[in-house]
Amino acid sequence: MILLSFVIPCYRSEFTIKKVIDEIRDTVAQKSETYDYEIIAVNDCSPDGVYNVLKKLAAEDKKIKLINFAKNMGKHAAVLAGYSVAKGEYIVNLDDDFQSPVYGLYELMAKFDEGYDVVMADYPQKKESAFKKFGSAVNSWMIRFLLDKPKGLTFENFSVMKKFVTDEMMKYRHPYPFLEGLMLRTTRNIATVTIEERDRGDDRSTGYTFIKSLQLMINGLTAFSVKPLRIATFMGLLFSVIGFIFGLVTIIRKIIHVNTVLGYSSLMAVLLFVGGLILLMLGLIGEYLGRIYICINASPQYIIKETVNCSPAQVKDSETDTGR
Repeated sequence: MILLSFVIPCYRSEFTIKKVIDEIRDTVAQKSETYDYEIIAVNDCSPDGVYNVLKKLAAEDKKIKLINFAKNMGKHAAVLAGYSVAKGEYIVNLDDDFQSPVYGLYELMAKFDEGYDVVMADYPQKKESAFKKFGSAVNSWMIRFLLDKPKGLTFENFSVMKKFVTDEMMKYRHPYPFLEGLMLRTTRNIATVTIEERDRGDDRSTGYTFIKSLQLMINGLTAFSVKPLRIATFMGLLFSVIGFIFGLVTIIRKIIHVNTVLGYSSLMAVLLFVGGLILLMLGLIGEYLGRIYICINASPQYIIKETVNCSPAQVKDSETDTGR
């Protein structure tokens, strides 16, 4: 019997989470002779009543394990908390809004016969707002540039991983986790399966705000690559060379044309541009240093307030087992 661990970070999904769990049960029941399941739902301090819904479901079904955060720590931290108690041979990542087509699970599972470590859904058409699509495109470009993501690979929330992948990802002990970076650091043996994404199971908009998208982008920029710092070095060298050449040209022009009047507007434009660039690079360096400082002070990745059908001790044991 193969155990599947479904990890679901929950935020503002009071009216959709039961649909997700019911579909998991129905899907696993189709091959109950081969698969069993457990569901790890992580409430990321959601302001709605999703935690009460989950507590009721967990009381009725011991296969549902519930972790409740004391404060909002972000989706990626919630996923890592779910990994810490997952016991399955395969870990299934799902959204809590019913958009992930769980009915396509076995299409993803079939890819493991070809030797892949991770299999992801690939949505030909995303059911999200234009703003979210833009953010996803920028995030995808950033991952490809900074982390050398394989060409053509898309990261989606509906995916299945072998247990060793999540075990390795959990070795990351610091705040500001970035799941795509952790995954690519572990394996690049990743496949995709084309599946149609569904609309949300309710009329609410996504809980992923502009601020959260920006925070995720900053995590990706600073967590797993020093390329931004190298770009800062290159830009500094480039502008030094440009400034040196411009200085020589100015001296030569002054010698040839004694009465040449230097352009005040162009000079101010150059000063403002270069000054802004310097401040931007200093801010980037400050972001790196600030995150190092926070990591040195052992800021927690997540804070567990309460658990159901599992205990904080189990989470601690899992962290020890994976080298955290």
